Amino acid sequence: MSNTSRSADDQAKTLRNISAPDTGAIKINDTQSTSVYSITSGKGGVGKTAVVANLAYNLAAMGKRVLILDADLGLANIDVVFGLSPLFNLNHFFSGERELQEIMVDGPKGIKILPAGSGIQNFIRLDAQQKMRLLDGLDAMHNHFDFVLIDTEAGISENVTYFNTAAQDILVVTTPDPTAITDAYALMKLLSTQYHEKKFNLVVNQIRNEDDALDVYRKLTMVANRYLDISIDYLGSIPEDRQMVDSIRKQRVISEIFPNSKITQSFKELATRISSEPSQTSPKGNLQFFWKKLLNMRG
Repeated sequence: MSNTSRSADDQAKTLRNISAPDTGAIKINDTQSTSVYSITSGKGGVGKTAVVANLAYNLAAMGKRVLILDADLGLANIDVVFGLSPLFNLNHFFSGERELQEIMVDGPKGIKILPAGSGIQNFIRLDAQQKMRLLDGLDAMHNHFDFVLIDTEAGISENVTYFNTAAQDILVVTTPDPTAITDAYALMKLLSTQYHEKKFNLVVNQIRNEDDALDVYRKLTMVANRYLDISIDYLGSIPEDRQMVDSIRKQRVISEIFPNSKITQSFKELATRISSEPSQTSPKGNLQFFWKKLLNMRG
């Protein structure tokens, strides 16, 4: 067996072992940077889109100007979560039929949304020209935002890696489920070894208690410290809540219809934590959203 194969097997074995259950509205000026977060996950079903929607809602409730970019270009979800029926979406932008301003729709609390298409495969793999057009389209918008939240698709597709590397900050959503932890690590490993990403943020969703979330963080940092040259910052946890099903059925975010619930309080704390983080004021080394503004600020 080669060293590469043995290393990969050792990492997988380590992660499986540690994953086993334990026995015991403001106006922004041109000099202010925009924080761009990709919200991503190694697998589906971890509640990533709900985290995006509720985080955006609570940031907007704090007076922040928020843009959501639905980057699941084949299976759009953000418009469904907010109960919206947009006439146009990013498919129309990439095909050249519409500009970004024309497809943008309004969500609650003044949130702006760039919706994706659904059931169309044309743009599930963006080429270099389409990526550059999106970069230029966002830079050319006269609107200014405090936060841009990119809801990536699940997994490790080429689009997922692109949107994660184009964002200034990466927020990985996982659950205490062992397969979700394994897939979250696999995503961070890919972004680290192939795309040189060194910093990740972690949110643990659907927990029963805070110890569950801290245990997930401990497991991921343990294996990451052993095999990868990355840092993982723990941003918080979101409790499991059956009211989430009601909010999805009503196509309204849970923070809106259950403002006093424990889960809404967790989203408020997450929004507060993220808004207090210092903005990235220089590119990471690769082409990024709002990179022109960052370069201008440095100049």
